[in-house]
Amino acid sequence: MGMEHEIKLSLPTSQVGAATQWLIQRAGGKGRSITLENSYYDTPALTLARAKSAVRVRRTPDGWLQTYKTVGTSSGGLHSRHEWEMPIKGNALEIDALLAACDDEPSKEALCSARDDLIPLFSTNFSRTLWHVSIDGADIEAAIDQGEIVADVNGETRRAPICEIELELKHGDAGALNALSAELAQAVHGLRPDDVSKAQRGYRLRESGSQ
Repeated sequence: MGMEHEIKLSLPTSQVGAATQWLIQRAGGKGRSITLENSYYDTPALTLARAKSAVRVRRTPDGWLQTYKTVGTSSGGLHSRHEWEMPIKGNALEIDALLAACDDEPSKEALCSARDDLIPLFSTNFSRTLWHVSIDGADIEAAIDQGEIVADVNGETRRAPICEIELELKHGDAGALNALSAELAQAVHGLRPDDVSKAQRGYRLRESGSQ
């Protein structure tokens, strides 16, 4: 089991250029741009959402990944949660492999109870530009994400924009995330800590039309 630590910041679209230039200077080079296509699965009764967890299949430039996450805790934009991720053959869940990897009993029970009724509920598709930043002896992956959340509900297509910065700790102390976030906030106007994940926004969009 891995523990993911990241800070998510809502980024005004008018400040994408400023954030990009700041990260180029801070990291010492242009970022690497990739496209990510993600489908989130749950049961019609939202078994996983009620267990505060999420299952995702992601298409990356290097192949397909499946991920199982718990909602964990979030405060001031800092998210800490359990995560199990692995490569898969294609655009289909391999639930047995996720169950075998999951070593947290409540999370495993939730996934097991949902396994036979999982359906795709919504997608998050976005471009991601990546940098690696060193600060206070830590390695942080900084990303600017731009795209949209899409949910089809009873023939109606609902959409919501994605424009945010994610700072994910790869190595070192989690306090470095706050330090880098503070540097960014001084340089880029309008950044706001965001405690709501893309998955949570997808559920809200699907259930109520708002997110």
